[in-house]
Amino acid sequence: MSLSKYNQKRDFKQTKEPKGKVEKSESELIFVVQKHAASHLHYDFRLEMNGVLKSWAVPKGPSMNPDDKRLAMMVEDHPYSYKDFEGIIPEGNYGAGNVIVWDNGTYSYDKETITPEKALLADLKKGRLSFILKGKKLKGEFSLVKLKGKQENAWLLIKKNDKYATDADILEKNKSVLSKRSLEELEEKSKKVVPAAKKETSSKKKNDEVEKAIFVKPMLANTKEKPFNDPNWIFENKYDGYRTIAIINPPEVKLFSRNEISFNINFKAVAEDLKKIDHTAILDGEVVVEDESGKANFQLLQNYLKTGSGELKYYVFDLMNLDGNSTTELSLLDRKELLKILFNKYDFTNVFYSDHIIENGMELFDLAIKNKEEGIVAKRADSTYEVNRRSNDWLKIKAANQEEAIIIGITEPKNSRKFFGAILLGQYYGKKLHFIGKCGTGFTEDTLKELHSKLKPHFTDNAVLTEKTGLRDKIQWVKPKIVCQVKFSEWTQDKHLRHPVYLGLRIDKKASEVFTPYNIKNQNLVTKEEVMETETKKNKTKNKTENDYDLKIGKTVLHLTNQNKIYFPKDGISKGDVVQYYNEVADLILPYLKNRPESMNRYPNGIDAPSFYQKDVDTEKTPSWLKTKKIFSESNNENINYLICNNKETLIYMANLGCIEINPWNSTIQNIENPDWLVIDIDPDQQDFSVVVETALVVKDVMDGLETECYCKTSGASGLHVYIPLGEQYDYDSVKILAELIAQQVQSRLPETTSLERSIKKRNHKIYIDYLQNRIGQTLAAPYSVRPKPGATVSTPLEWSEVNSKLHPSQFTIKNVLKRFEKKGDLWAPVLSKGANIKKILKKIEDQKD
Repeated sequence: MSLSKYNQKRDFKQTKEPKGKVEKSESELIFVVQKHAASHLHYDFRLEMNGVLKSWAVPKGPSMNPDDKRLAMMVEDHPYSYKDFEGIIPEGNYGAGNVIVWDNGTYSYDKETITPEKALLADLKKGRLSFILKGKKLKGEFSLVKLKGKQENAWLLIKKNDKYATDADILEKNKSVLSKRSLEELEEKSKKVVPAAKKETSSKKKNDEVEKAIFVKPMLANTKEKPFNDPNWIFENKYDGYRTIAIINPPEVKLFSRNEISFNINFKAVAEDLKKIDHTAILDGEVVVEDESGKANFQLLQNYLKTGSGELKYYVFDLMNLDGNSTTELSLLDRKELLKILFNKYDFTNVFYSDHIIENGMELFDLAIKNKEEGIVAKRADSTYEVNRRSNDWLKIKAANQEEAIIIGITEPKNSRKFFGAILLGQYYGKKLHFIGKCGTGFTEDTLKELHSKLKPHFTDNAVLTEKTGLRDKIQWVKPKIVCQVKFSEWTQDKHLRHPVYLGLRIDKKASEVFTPYNIKNQNLVTKEEVMETETKKNKTKNKTENDYDLKIGKTVLHLTNQNKIYFPKDGISKGDVVQYYNEVADLILPYLKNRPESMNRYPNGIDAPSFYQKDVDTEKTPSWLKTKKIFSESNNENINYLICNNKETLIYMANLGCIEINPWNSTIQNIENPDWLVIDIDPDQQDFSVVVETALVVKDVMDGLETECYCKTSGASGLHVYIPLGEQYDYDSVKILAELIAQQVQSRLPETTSLERSIKKRNHKIYIDYLQNRIGQTLAAPYSVRPKPGATVSTPLEWSEVNSKLHPSQFTIKNVLKRFEKKGDLWAPVLSKGANIKKILKKIEDQKD
């Protein structure tokens, strides 16, 4: 049946292409690349699977450069015998034109498995497969990655970085590997040159229906004080303008602010320019007006909105959808590569691709300071696009001090000034409006008049602040509705802006989104959540306990209950404290929970009361927005609906259920049989913790001898966990075998203090080196997870230098770890890297035995 489309499209009385029938290679799987001059020159990339050739049309052809991500459109399956087809497809037939076999050879699955073809077919279905080509031209590791979407079978063909990678143009080797002739020579011989501008053949639809693009709220960046260099990050200019989302459904273009305010009239020149794009797309970027030196200037943009004077520029830095295919799950670099390919097709006037540099953030930041620009944005190169979410994968680093502020009042004008003297500025500090100073400069006579007329409808006789401003001026209060942009020299000790200068209004921002930043240098400011917590504690003393309340995260409203219930009696730590901790640490812990089944260990009445495990989620009784995955359980002989925690709202939902600790699987639902890491769980009985430390250091020494990186964290209870990243390359059985070999080496070095005995009685009070955690369905406390132990300890990633005699898990609790995490960042990030090569490790173990 898989060849039915192929046969339907061809008249075999007119074309010499082989008829479709299923055949297979006797031994190794084959691949072929055919160079095909049809209506457009392209390359057909084909992989043998299940008796047919799975096929992709690659417009730009394959590349041996890992930096090139080639768009590959999956087409109908071709018969196995098509591997040798060269020649002419007559005019009037499907794919009319000339074909040569540009490359061929065999290929293999990139992981060791008994059933490679079955694994390849499974990966094909998942939309991501990796393989090793052994061709005459194409050699080494490649990947095919599907762009998520419903309409088109769009993929990316990517060369991996190995010994065969090169930036040399492989397409210059342009002759057939069979006939040794080029496509041009074939065309000359046939005297049937295919016109380059020939229209699409009738068998291909010109107007394929593509899912309409709709507005989505953009991904937002967190702030960071200092620039940094990191090869895993890219760095872009920070533009001083309006964030703008472009929704393109040809020929219609709509421009929106991040809050879906229409920009079509204001930025008409940009909208008109984008009409050149004949693809459905969703773009993310910033609209600016630049001064004579090419520097984006917010005041010039404000002036443009009033007078139309100046030249609008739309710098586009991301692509969320292309031709009905969501690209949000692609890595940032893949999305930018697609965006660049798209923009190369058009000659824009007002639209520009926003370029970036890799690794050298400090260099770009120094340049921003030199050019007196606003700053830079750092983005993790492999990050996905998180719609409507603020993420630590994007960080804005300001070179100039600018803030958004709410206008909450005006003072009386003095001397010759008309309309008002200064504006009073505020920002939200939790739920409370906080006064941050007054601003009396940056106004012209026209802006004074215009701003006064905008503020007048919002005048109120009631003070909008509960605090005293300390001002002697007569104040006309203004309801907190209108947002402006100011620049300033620094924050003062009393959390006010020093020397603020008015730059203009922010028509794209809501007042409810303007919060005092939590990481102001030398200030003791706290996050809005901490303020809410403080206010809750104040209310407790007045017997107005906020025991239940609603918390909005994105578009989801969570009803949090019994927040004052004490979970840790000896420490006075409440359920609300645990919920608040997970609210704070969400960005750090979520990468290690994403797409992993959760085994929920619930403590509804605190750590001194009974707990229970819950794996199966009743989807009829839980909110519809929760993500679950049905997985067959051999022990239960039935399917179980596991909860999948991919976002903050799910994490907080779990904490509200009484999940003090978070226990994810070692593998994800995309590759459930292959764990991301190997874990050695060092589980003591009654030993002094220094013996646990000694055991961990021996694990490190063993892995150093095997030339393999490993990482240590506290369990949060009484032990240590050592993880070895594997990058989903091997199945659980293989990983467990390796874990046992490592555990044996460690135990042989510490026979007096360690044991591999699973039975507690047989261990004789020795430390248990638990390698059996490396089985499907096993769980361990995630990094950054709270544990149900006195003090509310936290499973904390460590630097190896910290694994010493001074170490104890009780050092790290929810009361002190957040400061540590802010200082050290995510020490656990390397655990999600590509990982170790088991084959090489096993060979080293064998060599050590000789």
